[in-house]
Amino acid sequence: MAKTYEDLANLDRLVHEPARLAILTALSACTSADFTFLRRVIGLTGGNLNTHLTTLEAAGLVLLKKRFDGKVPHTAVSLTGAGRDAINSHWEQLVALRREARSRHMRARLQADPAESE
Repeated sequence: MAKTYEDLANLDRLVHEPARLAILTALSACTSADFTFLRRVIGLTGGNLNTHLTTLEAAGLVLLKKRFDGKVPHTAVSLTGAGRDAINSHWEQLVALRREARSRHMRARLQADPAESE
C-alpha cells in the first residue's frame, strides 16, 4: 500500500485540482478553445474559469490570446508544450494508480480464496 500512497502524494496538485484537471483535459483534445466554450463544457462561472486560467497561465501550462471583435472580447486558450506534457503525465499516473489498485485487489482476492485462480 505504501507505494500507491506515495504515488498519490506525488500527483501534481496544480493539475489534479478538479476544475484545472477538467480545463487541461478539455484543452488536450483540441488545438485551441474559446473561453465561452470552456465555460460551457466545464460548467464553471466566468469568474471561476478566469481564476483557474490565470493560475494555469502563471504556471506556464496554458496560453491565453485575447482580442476584440468590435467591442466583444474574445479569449482563445491553448495548452503550451509544458501543459500538454503535464496533463499527459498526470493521466498516465492515474492510469498506473488504477492498474496498481486492480492488481492489488486481485492478489488479495486470490490470497483469500486460492480456488478463484483455477
